[in-house]
Amino acid sequence: MSRRRTMQQQTDAPSEGRSLSDTHMMLYRALHAQTNYLRPRMAKIGLGPGQPKILGYLRVNGPCSQRALAEYFELDPAAVSRMLASLSQSGFVRMTRGEDRRTRLAEVTGEGRVALAEWDRCCDEEGATMLAGFSPEEVARLQDYLGRIHANLRRANRGTAPDKEAL
Repeated sequence: MSRRRTMQQQTDAPSEGRSLSDTHMMLYRALHAQTNYLRPRMAKIGLGPGQPKILGYLRVNGPCSQRALAEYFELDPAAVSRMLASLSQSGFVRMTRGEDRRTRLAEVTGEGRVALAEWDRCCDEEGATMLAGFSPEEVARLQDYLGRIHANLRRANRGTAPDKEAL
């Protein structure tokens, strides 16, 4: 769809209910469709919501604390604690003692690596489906736009001004 058509649609949109067709709704609907695609595949592997990203982070970065995971993914530490408890119970993660008595480190197990490899295959299939018909340049632009959206929202959540370079 052309930019002109999009701008015309925004002009013609009623003042009430316009959020049904704006950018935030488009992102929401894409996320919802992605969730509907991936969730059954995630369950088949034995993973729950939010758990694959935890496994991926631990596999790439090695053992780390609950706090580090919560900060990286911008999650409530209690939610990370619940995910880690479930992953540990499933045998995908092992919890070990950290440098002090209060700190515990999460580490991916062999079973967790197998589950993550299967998850990565699901994501590869999903990516091919989601981006069918996109050129490599369009994919790169989309990734850039999504990164900028994320950065803008993070700054807004912290109450800081947008970076002029991001605009």
